[in-house]
Amino acid sequence: MNIKQDIAQDIEQDKAADGTCPVALQYCHITVSDWDESLAFYRDALGLEVHNDIGSGAARWVTLGGTNQPGLEFVLSLPHAGRTEADGDALQDLLSRGVLPMIVFSTDDLDTTFERVRASGAEVLQEPIERPWGPRDSAFRDPSGNTVRIQQGAVR
Repeated sequence: MNIKQDIAQDIEQDKAADGTCPVALQYCHITVSDWDESLAFYRDALGLEVHNDIGSGAARWVTLGGTNQPGLEFVLSLPHAGRTEADGDALQDLLSRGVLPMIVFSTDDLDTTFERVRASGAEVLQEPIERPWGPRDSAFRDPSGNTVRIQQGAVR
């Protein structure tokens, strides 16, 4: 059997009863203003593992992930990386105003995670609180100004 046949067989085995193939999130881009500051925050404060840190300058590829979701990687991306100047400028403006979509992480121990992130010097937006819809959560700003929420418990 050749590689194409192996892949076709794997796809056929993965199909659900209705004939569809499963889809999973693989990469999630987090727009940042500085790779090194952001890498320190996501690696050291949040505890994500560096999967790739390749290249330099505008051609740098930095990905991180957690051990509990092995197929998912977070890509730290500069506003102008791979974009037109106008699009990069627009994204930089949104980033500098802190209005890009928030990032939400979950943990089994919010209090310990919160204290580790606070100790890193991250700006605290909200200390851990109980939410009426289920989880306890907290919020920080990453070094680029993105809102990062950390929660524990399921949403009801």
